[in-house]
Amino acid sequence: MTEQFKMDAPATERRLDDMAQGLVGAPLDRPEGALKVTGTATYANEWQIEGMVHGVMVRAPGNSGRVVLSNREAVAKMPGVLSVIQDDRLLRNPAQGTANKAPVQGAQHATYLGQLIAIVVAESFEQARHAAQALKVTLENGEMVPVDPATAAVEPQEDQTLDQGNLDGAMSEAKHSVDVVYTTPSHSSSPMEPHASIASWEGEDLTLRASYQMLKYNRNELADSLRIHPDRVRIISPYVGGGFGSKLGLAPEAVAAAIAAKELGRPVSVALHRQQVYEATMRRSETRQRLRLAADSDGRLSGFGHDARVSNLPGETFAEPVLQASHFLYAGANRKMSLELARLHRLCAGSVRAPGEAVGVTVVENAMDELAHEVGIDPVELRLRNIPEKDPESVKDYSSRRFREALQSGAEIFGWAKRPGVKERRDGEWLIGYGMASAARINALMESQARVTLLPDGTARVETDMTDIGTGTYAILGQIAGDMLGLPRDKVDVILGDTNLPPAAGSGGSWGASSSGTSVYIACEAIRRQLADRLDVNEHDLMLKDARATYANQTKALTDVLQGDEIAKLGHVLPGETSDAVRQATFGAYFAEVAVHAASGETRVRRMHGSFAAGRILNAKTARSQCLGGMTFGIGMALTEELTFDPRDGHVVNHNLAEYHIPVNADVPQLTVELLEERDDWASPLQAKGIGELGICGAAAAITNAIYNATGVRVRNYPATLDKVIVGL
Repeated sequence: MTEQFKMDAPATERRLDDMAQGLVGAPLDRPEGALKVTGTATYANEWQIEGMVHGVMVRAPGNSGRVVLSNREAVAKMPGVLSVIQDDRLLRNPAQGTANKAPVQGAQHATYLGQLIAIVVAESFEQARHAAQALKVTLENGEMVPVDPATAAVEPQEDQTLDQGNLDGAMSEAKHSVDVVYTTPSHSSSPMEPHASIASWEGEDLTLRASYQMLKYNRNELADSLRIHPDRVRIISPYVGGGFGSKLGLAPEAVAAAIAAKELGRPVSVALHRQQVYEATMRRSETRQRLRLAADSDGRLSGFGHDARVSNLPGETFAEPVLQASHFLYAGANRKMSLELARLHRLCAGSVRAPGEAVGVTVVENAMDELAHEVGIDPVELRLRNIPEKDPESVKDYSSRRFREALQSGAEIFGWAKRPGVKERRDGEWLIGYGMASAARINALMESQARVTLLPDGTARVETDMTDIGTGTYAILGQIAGDMLGLPRDKVDVILGDTNLPPAAGSGGSWGASSSGTSVYIACEAIRRQLADRLDVNEHDLMLKDARATYANQTKALTDVLQGDEIAKLGHVLPGETSDAVRQATFGAYFAEVAVHAASGETRVRRMHGSFAAGRILNAKTARSQCLGGMTFGIGMALTEELTFDPRDGHVVNHNLAEYHIPVNADVPQLTVELLEERDDWASPLQAKGIGELGICGAAAAITNAIYNATGVRVRNYPATLDKVIVGL
């Protein structure tokens, strides 16, 4: 039986505040953690299937022209080689956002250097790799195509344009103003686990063991690519070794594996090697952002302008939404915003952790720091003075917002009051500085389903195709079911990552926990009502704890209530009127201390703190871990991370972990996190909001603002590598 719930009104009941089992919110371990650290969790490329053969993808050597495999027949005769496949169904790039639409396909023509245009399949991986390297690929009738965002043709994004009041007038009349341009480079998700798929067919039915984040969409994307019905496709993805957006949409290796497996009648395994992950999955677009801030003598904003340029391949609709938080974060009656999209023949741009706010809020927070110094007030105080009472554009109320508390509490915990003046503090050869920034990220509830079964032995089973990308889904869904049904956590079995299970919201957009968790909650409420009917008691008067039901001064074991039966319910949540009735977002604040070497310009983050408010925290340990990860992303954004492109043909120069510099242990100091208690009745019946991406939205700005405090040097071209710092020392 399906229990459907639509979020049309605030959920004021807050039942999870009082559940006797006391699991929700507790810092519980992830139940699959031991499997992962002992190497016994089976990831996408680790399945051992009888008769399996191996495929290796082949890349385009240029960004334009008809693809010709000049020695295809010779390669097909190499030892162990089973097939050399070039098929128009191969994806040009990952299929993010194309479910139930026509994906961009075609291996006959190259659009960017590194595009995956063929697959070589052999009995062993080594044979396939050798043959793929021997395959000669040439491009015919190519032409010069744009690869530089500064000179490429641009398309205004009309739906992202805002012109409210008179910003130009506000800037000319302002007592204090800032008009600055910042640039951020392209970023790579760089998940630890490369993209991999194993495809096998039984007749006309396809099973794909793969590493993806949003299976109900991925199944349709795969079916669309193969031109078959989605009911013929099953995707199994119980463990995902990191995604950060790069595994939201189906990637080329999945379609290639499926095509090869069908042709050969054998299971085919295809894993992208690290260079292919960098060249042919998803990048975050580079940005050029202009911020204009107008303020009175007290630092109160009268004008707010944000204009940005981003890029993507021809034909792609995604444009990095850098303006998202600018619409609601700060006051300012006169507002002007615009976004334009440059068309480039580089690898596809798409979602990388916290698309939009990760780079958009960062630049806003740099501009706010510049304004604070222009006005001559404390950067925290500037932000406090500009927190709007209502959404400054729609005049909607905020659903919940502990932004002020995050700023104040974070400052106190960090010791912000001891902040030195610019270039005032030194420790030997190191210049010491403090910096801070705000955090903000939109919040959403998405359609999601889960089946919960209370079994005759007094245990429970949760089933949904929701994925766990290292975020703690197994733990959280078990905690919700355990609390609602009065069961210890180890009495709840959570089964995820299989499209044969009810379709969930998926892991993306920071909506996974609240959306899939709500579907579990709804199913459990229905089970509780059926238990109450059996006991002839009002459901709200029924207390469940440790697999026992207490009611009307009686206690009975759940097994006695069930009497050998099982109760199964399907919970189905739909977003409703609350999504548009109020402004829903999460908020926070970062504080960082850096040391900059006076001679070399090298920057080291000495300590960093984040205070965050994201509705009800479902698991304090996994939530803290997400914030730590986001802040670590921020360190990388601020100091080291940059996809570098050859200006001649647009290929990725640093397509490996050796040269795309993500933070390592030596780069990351002791980070501290404060999770502010909050309930958001407008967000979901759980009163929870997304936290996975909040931890990165603005984090880099706290570090670069600290560099300015230490040195007086403003780096407006991310990342703040030592060559950019030393110029101003």
